[in-house]
Amino acid sequence: MSAAMPLREILRGVALRGAPADPAWGDRLVSGIEYDSRRVSSGDLFFAFAGARVDGRSFAKQALSRGACAVVSELPSIDELARDWFQVEHGRKALALASGKFLHHPDQRVLFTGVTGTNGKTTTAYLIDAILRHAGRITGMIGTIEYRVANETRVAVNTTPESLDVLRLASELETRGGTHLTMEVSSHALALARVHGYRFHTAVFTNLTRDHLDFHQTMEAYSAAKRLLFQPEAGDGPAWAVLNADDPASSSMTPVSSHANVLWYGLAAHADLRAESVRSDFNGLHFDLSYRGQRQPLHSPLVGAFNVSNILAASGAALSYGLALPQIADGITACRSVPGRFERVDVGQPFLVVVDYAHTDDALRNTIQAARNLLRQQKHGRLITLFGCGGDRDRTKRPLMGAAAAEGSDFVVLTSDNPRSEDPLDIMNDVMVGLRRFDTPLVAEPGRAKAIERAIAEAKSGDIVLLAGKGHEPYQILKDRTIDFDDRATARGILGVLGYGPHVERGSK
Repeated sequence: MSAAMPLREILRGVALRGAPADPAWGDRLVSGIEYDSRRVSSGDLFFAFAGARVDGRSFAKQALSRGACAVVSELPSIDELARDWFQVEHGRKALALASGKFLHHPDQRVLFTGVTGTNGKTTTAYLIDAILRHAGRITGMIGTIEYRVANETRVAVNTTPESLDVLRLASELETRGGTHLTMEVSSHALALARVHGYRFHTAVFTNLTRDHLDFHQTMEAYSAAKRLLFQPEAGDGPAWAVLNADDPASSSMTPVSSHANVLWYGLAAHADLRAESVRSDFNGLHFDLSYRGQRQPLHSPLVGAFNVSNILAASGAALSYGLALPQIADGITACRSVPGRFERVDVGQPFLVVVDYAHTDDALRNTIQAARNLLRQQKHGRLITLFGCGGDRDRTKRPLMGAAAAEGSDFVVLTSDNPRSEDPLDIMNDVMVGLRRFDTPLVAEPGRAKAIERAIAEAKSGDIVLLAGKGHEPYQILKDRTIDFDDRATARGILGVLGYGPHVERGSK
């Protein structure tokens, strides 16, 4: 726990637009920092953010009533709060800077690896963490599926949490003897300054395809957000940039600092780190890592050729920490699976059931291609693809996902994903525009459990059933509530009812 610190010291470097008239404000002692008014204790400095539906000043009143020593916000004060109010240019930048000061900059001692890109962030982060742990490092990980501090696993709230939470986790990791923190860095987090001013040892770029345009509006703005990891507005850029030589968007991610090391990975001939002699089958991937004249055979239990790029990205990050190719290969082999990423559901049925998080047209196309490659090797079998599109998200990708599913599959089951406030049938109608471009047989069933049952019932020996979109998620977000729903548990339950393996109760409603 950090000792109390003068407010003046904590706000040094923060762009202030207004402060209390009391000249002694800087002498107030801060014993903690919070942005959730429900967690405020006496002496805490409270950061009030404007909410989508609630004025942040209402939270500020609650925080002050609980003993907060002051409030920091982009919002202007109201008279009754003026004596305790600090207005700043950018609330989340201020939070990141203040948190770093109060927690004594753990990012300057713990080695941060940030992974950004549209697809592959989670798998790449899992692989990096597996390699480092297998090499004997004590690590932490922050991402979509879970947070991990040393050997303790916690529920993930956001892919990239607020800066205060990240630095708290890093500080806790440091006290446990940890040395490396790997984190997924989303475009939202970069645009909202949740990682503002952090020191990253290594920054990894996976790829850039269409996604999150409901938030960023344009691909240019989306790309610019990703670029902030490599060309930050504050602080030094990463010491190492690990970039995808097979994705043209990587050229704009090169750090501006002449001191940064850049490592290119991919299948391209000019890549520093390449995959050669690639073989993909039901048992995973086999290929050779080629780096600066060295060659290392490698086996990964991860299924799907698209994982070659994720493995190369993780290997590049490991090289930035001085690990040798044999150590890297051993760590990759030790990563048996990633939850919800081409994850098998196997209870002894004569066909393959795979759950994957693919929820963009590019990710769905890549996942479908991986499944088709497996079918090609066994020289028979059909691909049955089930998917939906989330509500309150970029509508323009819906027909693109429909086209990707219909073009690559032998049978399509269109269903609901997380409809949120939208009518599932409206979402499905948007998807149908793309599906109808092809003559692929299809079934539309808005009930996801019934849809999974329909997809599995369609399968015969040698087929692959791909359940796409929700991956690891154990819930479904509806208009008026969130319900328990796990594609994997639902599929196991249906397979059990059909007589495959031991009977398993359905895990979803």
